[in-house]
Amino acid sequence: MHPKTPLPSPVPSPVIDLGGDLTLRRFDAEADLPEFLRVIEESRDHLRPWAPWASDRSPSRTIEFLGSRAQLWDDGKVFSYAIVLNGAIVGSCGLFRSDDTPSDGREIGYWLHPAATGRGVATRTARALATEAFRLPGVEWVEIVHDPANHASGAIPARLGFTVRCRRPAERLAPAETGEEQVWRLTRSGASQTHTRPSDGPHGTP
Repeated sequence: MHPKTPLPSPVPSPVIDLGGDLTLRRFDAEADLPEFLRVIEESRDHLRPWAPWASDRSPSRTIEFLGSRAQLWDDGKVFSYAIVLNGAIVGSCGLFRSDDTPSDGREIGYWLHPAATGRGVATRTARALATEAFRLPGVEWVEIVHDPANHASGAIPARLGFTVRCRRPAERLAPAETGEEQVWRLTRSGASQTHTRPSDGPHGTP
């Protein structure tokens, strides 16, 4: 009997259960705001070297960020998730397409509270988002982009079977950035040869 092929979906699963301790779920703008504000504040020093937004993310901008997530999701532009570890929000991740990204590609982004790093959370998160990307109609590749000096970020796509596609110039916006971006890509065919391929079972809880 041939394995079942997951049916394409116009949007990713709103809740992705990654095995008891770790869940990715759509943000609830009102309910998540207090906890998300605290997580950002506690993560500023950790994120500031690589994330330009970490230096000036005011409460009002966080309110605006959360308030815009639902419409962006419904429009199919940006699919943002809270990363929830053992019931607590420990970061944010997303699947999106930039203005200059071809329609057959998506990009994965993520960040974590420092207490959640070094535990495989980012790797499991990126793997799940890649799986969801390949459920979207017409998506043939996903990319992870980071500064080449950010070795911790680079280790994640390497573990998941992504390959380096290129380095390109980038504006230096955060203190540790080098003025370059490293682009990793995983294709649908490449994913089918690794553990990043879509599973035969459910991909999340509606």
